[in-house]
Amino acid sequence: MSDFNAMLEPGQLVRNAREPDWGLGQVQSNINGKLTVNFENAGKVVLIGSEVDLIPEFSSG
Repeated sequence: MSDFNAMLEPGQLVRNAREPDWGLGQVQSNINGKLTVNFENAGKVVLIGSEVDLIPEFSSG
């Protein structure tokens, strides 16, 4: 998986590469490798950073 996850901070927007149906997610916290992300279609999910591929989403505005 990506070292990118270790750099995620609250407020950043991401997508889960393995679960595209979850939609856009906003990082809520990143503590000791555990990420809490609030996804549009899946709600609040706790993920292990070393086990998930999150893709950054950058707004075009």
